Amino acid sequence: MLYSLGRGVLVPLSRALYRPTIEGTDNVPRTGGVILASNHLSFIDSFAIPLVSPRRVRFLAKDEYWAGGGVKGALQRGFFDSVGMVPVNRHSPTAAQESLDKGLELLKAGDAFGIYPEGTRSRDGRLYRGRTGVAWLALNAQVPVVPVGLIGTQDIQPVGSRFPRLAKVTVRFGRPIGVEAYAGLPAGRARRVLTDDVMDAIAALTGQERVDGYNEVPTSENLD
Repeated sequence: MLYSLGRGVLVPLSRALYRPTIEGTDNVPRTGGVILASNHLSFIDSFAIPLVSPRRVRFLAKDEYWAGGGVKGALQRGFFDSVGMVPVNRHSPTAAQESLDKGLELLKAGDAFGIYPEGTRSRDGRLYRGRTGVAWLALNAQVPVVPVGLIGTQDIQPVGSRFPRLAKVTVRFGRPIGVEAYAGLPAGRARRVLTDDVMDAIAALTGQERVDGYNEVPTSENLD
């Protein structure tokens, strides 16, 4: 109910303010587990995708967002619940695997799960090499991957900005990539090839310059 109420308010508001260009929604399966794998330019990405997706998309978020007290804490918890976020402890020694396990649980329950194969947002606007967690999830859950291309979200909330701004945004949903073609490959090779194919599809949607290397994870606790 909270999710439906939140979308009922946020979807028309965001579309009226930003008038986003949305393409390829027919590529998102309406039922069953599916991964939405996107490039990552801004903190706002995890809200932009659920607000334009034709179905509910679950993203992981640090559990500190649910820990606040008082009215502000209650409002913050309600907001993150309303957009379908799922809390995860990012300070756990096994946080990476726990996040994958949570994603696998959601996919096996038939949810749409959002993930950023680059691992963290791009500070320079380029598209970095994908980490193979996206393929691990797809192959273990036996679900398709829908590549998502975001353009312009970095201008809504640039790095270091406290408040969102008006900007032109485009969200493109690409054709689903099934896992069947990777069945005959060794497990490690299958994960790498599938991940690279997902990143190629994202690049085709965004037109970003490619980087043949992984994005560095920021050390500051204030950055994701």
